[in-house]
Amino acid sequence: MTDSSATTATQGSISSGKIVIALLLAAGIGAFFYFDLGQFLSLDALKQNRDDLLAYTESNYGFAVALFVLIYIVQTAFSLPGGAILTLAGGFLFGSVLGTLYVNLGATSGATLAFLAARYLLRDWVEHKFGDRLEPIQAGFARNAFSYLMTLRLIPAFPFFLVNLVSGLTRVNLGTYVIATAVGIIPGSFVFAYAGRQLGTINSLGEIASPPVLLAFTLLGLLALLPTIYKKFFAKKG
Repeated sequence: MTDSSATTATQGSISSGKIVIALLLAAGIGAFFYFDLGQFLSLDALKQNRDDLLAYTESNYGFAVALFVLIYIVQTAFSLPGGAILTLAGGFLFGSVLGTLYVNLGATSGATLAFLAARYLLRDWVEHKFGDRLEPIQAGFARNAFSYLMTLRLIPAFPFFLVNLVSGLTRVNLGTYVIATAVGIIPGSFVFAYAGRQLGTINSLGEIASPPVLLAFTLLGLLALLPTIYKKFFAKKG
């Protein structure tokens, strides 16, 4: 086989792989909405089934943990709604600390899959189409990726699924992305997992994500930017 033939075959294989992944993502998202699975990821559904869920978890703890983490991975990887409800459920079923741990494992794993899918499917096209205009942004993000990602994870104004997908289009290192995600989601996960322990008293998610809580997360996110700000404005002067 000549070099040109091998290159063509490789490109064809890559294109086929992208098509398969895109179809799987579309099928997963389509199935979620077609079968109205979102009805099971609501506060009302969680409260109505809490006794059954708790009893099952107590009698099948190991399997319940594995199933919970798997569901969280799928929900996050496919960028489906319901993350807040799942985090509440984690706190209710497993406790504040262990619930946060299991949520972190599922959310970080799912976010990494979403990141890799976006990078595999779209980054080459984005760089080819907008490479010259994006180069300064790409370079800046790559240099300060950890601080930027920590800020994006901590500030609630930035949707979790959107950060996953957009990060995949950058040149951020995979290891940096995973660590920043795992660390950055701990505060929010703990707040919702802790709230899950008082599930019976919660009537809406807005009671948890109150203005003071959102402000605290925003300040934490801005705090994560301090190393980048220091390097940009003070390190050079020194």
